[in-house]
Amino acid sequence: MKKFVIIWLFLLVVISYAASSAIVIGTTDKIRTLDPANCYDYFSSNILQNVLAGPVDYEIGTANIKPWLFEKWEVSEDGLIYTFHIRKDAYFEDGTQIDANVFKFSFDRVMKLNGDPAFLLTDVVKKTEVVDKFTFKVTLKYKFSAFVSVLGYTVAFPVNPKVVPENAFYDFAPSASGPYKITEWIRDVRIVLEENPRYFGPKPKTKKIIIQFYENSQQLRLALETGEIDVAYRHLDPRDILDLQNVPGIKVYLGPSPQIRYLVVNVQQKPFNDPLVRQAIALAVNRKTITEDIFVGLTKPLYSMVPAGMWSHVNVFPERDIAAAKEVLKLAGYSKANPLVIDLWYTPSHYGTTEADVAQVLKEALEETGMIKVNIKYAEWSTYVEYFLNGTMGLFLLGWYPDYLDPDDYLWPFLSVNGAKSLGSFYENKTVENLMIAGRAATNQFSREMIYKQVQNFHASDVPYIPLWQGIADCEAWDYIKGIVLEPTQIFRYYILEKK
Repeated sequence: MKKFVIIWLFLLVVISYAASSAIVIGTTDKIRTLDPANCYDYFSSNILQNVLAGPVDYEIGTANIKPWLFEKWEVSEDGLIYTFHIRKDAYFEDGTQIDANVFKFSFDRVMKLNGDPAFLLTDVVKKTEVVDKFTFKVTLKYKFSAFVSVLGYTVAFPVNPKVVPENAFYDFAPSASGPYKITEWIRDVRIVLEENPRYFGPKPKTKKIIIQFYENSQQLRLALETGEIDVAYRHLDPRDILDLQNVPGIKVYLGPSPQIRYLVVNVQQKPFNDPLVRQAIALAVNRKTITEDIFVGLTKPLYSMVPAGMWSHVNVFPERDIAAAKEVLKLAGYSKANPLVIDLWYTPSHYGTTEADVAQVLKEALEETGMIKVNIKYAEWSTYVEYFLNGTMGLFLLGWYPDYLDPDDYLWPFLSVNGAKSLGSFYENKTVENLMIAGRAATNQFSREMIYKQVQNFHASDVPYIPLWQGIADCEAWDYIKGIVLEPTQIFRYYILEKK
């Protein structure tokens, strides 16, 4: 009996140590899908970046592309043919080797299924070919100088043909090829990542990561302060972020971010199909109240879809001008007696609990014209995505994290025909699309910059989107957690976190 008790106590110690050695991360975000062919929201993509290996990666903490599954590549003289050489030591968790056939299957599947992010490939890729077992060739429709950068986004990450259906999206955990594999996933409750022994790269600093999902920022803050979680990542209330800077033992990480927030305007839905209506709304929004009152100065007003600090950025949208907004509304046929009545949509948890406040500030700003009446509506994230994809919503809040760090990523996904459909504006302008294609083909930054400035001017005139503010990167953690890096790419790497 005594021997049994000793063994039982020993097991308890082992179990306790195993639990304590794991890192627990809390978030209010949600996972929509873990299928790279249909994954186009930040948090889902970030999970994939820790579970799957990509063709290329970024050097940690930088925007510098490095070879990863692709060891090296050559580009033809005309810039249309990319020949990629695949490393020979990469496998999925079931032992399936990642080779040229896997890449062809994965690229072709994305383009065939035509999910949310597929246009990143379909708009530019003409065909894919298997040259030999470890040589993969991609032919482009036109020259695109940032093509390799696109391969750093999850849309280009290979999936396991033995597990994944070729002709349908999947709704389960993917077969891992990266540092972690998923061992448990209870949607909106918990997802557990454990070390993937098949991974060819460096082993994770921490073998087990547990991600807990919370309903709101108040629950997330409480979980951090009580020690229920080690790290809070997305989304604490801005005032909580400031408060936690004064809590002993908790460290607040803040950094610059190319994350932007904006209003999407469905240009094919009445009354937003009138450009005067869109221009009036753009003149009436109050960016400074949002950034100063709601985000307590942690964010900055934004007057272009290209973020401030990125080359080619220019302030193309005007400062707030209520008098001008009234004049434009009059030209569109509206008045106090005949107001413009519109719905403004937001999603209550995906971007944090501040979203309702943002919607209210926007409503008050627009109604200050005396000629606009705003009805605020909301939907949870999965429904919200469905609504903007099928054109249900005419005016709604959305956010953007970069797929690749290039001005093209803040213009092409928004203003190309296929990209605009994926983001719910349904904007079409062939002149703008041709300009962007010219920008993609240009090989020197000055030429591209001149083109992208023209594109931004078109955008400010047509107003399919209204930029509002540029965010910051933040993370809050107990000071025994090391390895937190807020990267310019916005990749949050769980595998470099450790307890010390």
